[in-house]
Amino acid sequence: MSRIFGPIMQNGFVVRDLDAAMRHWVERLGVGPFFVLPRVAFAETTYRGQAVDIEMAVATAYSGDMQIELVQQTNSAPSVYREFLEAGLQGLHHVGVASQDYAADLARATAHGMAVAQGGRTQAGTGFAYFDNADAFPGTMVELFEATPALMKFFAKVQATSRDWDGRDPIRRPVPRA
Repeated sequence: MSRIFGPIMQNGFVVRDLDAAMRHWVERLGVGPFFVLPRVAFAETTYRGQAVDIEMAVATAYSGDMQIELVQQTNSAPSVYREFLEAGLQGLHHVGVASQDYAADLARATAHGMAVAQGGRTQAGTGFAYFDNADAFPGTMVELFEATPALMKFFAKVQATSRDWDGRDPIRRPVPRA
């Protein structure tokens, strides 16, 4: 557990091809099923202090208690994802922490000298911030996100489905309502 953030519950992978990445996890690692959100809707997003309009697709699955998040940016807006890919990287990009007190956790992280590289709020009202520490060790950026009841209900549903998954229907589109 992180003494700054609390337990890490997510490994976030930035990928060039969401379908290929899901196939890899399903076929090679036996992890699934993946629930796909073809377009994440943002109310506001900033990247390095500038407003941006990022478009991305996300697929989520679980392996035990660890959430696997696959992110594919679908436009060319500047972002932490685009930075990662343009550096020739693909794969583990960030670890995620679900915050019960987002404002306090955000303040604690910035008090520890961590700078927000990208942040904002989804249209569903979930706040998020990616802390810029990739220069120290790529793949270890931290995403802090607000543990809203709707989001956590969705994650619980995805995790419960993975526990008894028999390998059928490995990619589920569209994402069912929480």
